[in-house]
Amino acid sequence: MRTLVVSDLHLGTRSGADVLRREVALERLIAALHGVTRLVLLGDVLELRQSPMREAMAAAEPVMRAFGAALGPQGEVVIVPGNHDHRLLAPWFEDRGRDAPPAPLQLEERPGPSVSPALTKLAQWLKPATTDVAYPGLWLRDGVYATHGHYLDRHTTLPTFERIGAGIMGRLVGALPERATPDDYEAALAPLYAWMDTIAERAPAQRAPTRGSVGVWRLLTGDGHRPLRGRILLGFLPIGISTLNALGLGPVKADLSPREVWSAGVRAMAGAVERMQIEADHVIFGHTHRSGPLAQDDSLEWTFTGGGRLINSGCWVYEPAFLSRGRSSPFWPGAAVALDDDGGPPRVIRLLGDVDPDALRAPEPETEPPLE
Repeated sequence: MRTLVVSDLHLGTRSGADVLRREVALERLIAALHGVTRLVLLGDVLELRQSPMREAMAAAEPVMRAFGAALGPQGEVVIVPGNHDHRLLAPWFEDRGRDAPPAPLQLEERPGPSVSPALTKLAQWLKPATTDVAYPGLWLRDGVYATHGHYLDRHTTLPTFERIGAGIMGRLVGALPERATPDDYEAALAPLYAWMDTIAERAPAQRAPTRGSVGVWRLLTGDGHRPLRGRILLGFLPIGISTLNALGLGPVKADLSPREVWSAGVRAMAGAVERMQIEADHVIFGHTHRSGPLAQDDSLEWTFTGGGRLINSGCWVYEPAFLSRGRSSPFWPGAAVALDDDGGPPRVIRLLGDVDPDALRAPEPETEPPLE
């Protein structure tokens, strides 16, 4: 069985940053499915933080149909929800504890696509390929585990919205034990996801969340220049970080350098792997949008205690704020992880590395002509 793992498609972004709506990107990914028998969609397949479910599903339909047609009746798609599409599993989580305390959440649960209307519809679009659902991850083979990676938000030192939110929830539900389980992570993160999903589903279109965290990042770090308000905010950042840490919502750092951004997610994922005692030679994750390890990376950073290796499947989102290095950026869209049936290790492949940026970036929004 040859497996291809892709993550963070974010189909249905309000900004149009999801590149699979561009013909060249979809064609490249479909071509990469030649000879693949299992496609793993490793979380954040849908963008459910920016608009109602119906809009994300409408954007997903042509992509899912293309996947199914390319894989054919011998192919399989495994959907692993992440944090931005956690709502796909909301009915399943509710049913698990409806009548009695649920059994402990294991590293691999297989609820199946019938547990929610949205997953059922995705499975219909993916025909003639078969569809299964795994959460919070799945074993691709002995020694190779794959998960979206959103549990790392309880460990990262970057002051992201979800890290701070997880810190607040952690104060309510308690600190992570040294030997943590998926349930320990879900206790703090799932309520946060449900709140954000409700806002996106019910807020008026003109007030729905869009790219808030990206906007803050651009304001603080600059993308060629930094406006005055960004410089002022950056000046107060150390004070804010100290306050967050004093309140027990950290530990987080005021370091927003590219190097720290690249490394923080890897360190945090290694922390989650060790807390959950995932005994694997390779752990594949997404979530951070940063593919790797790449040739320029320090391999030791991607190694966790016990000698296992981390591998990040990157993203399919074109976000200029993170692409100052152009095609050499680890955030460049179009990465995937290939797992061949010869028993070799998983490897990162970059399917859009030679594509012109103009073919990937979202078109400029149309402006209405002035009233005369």
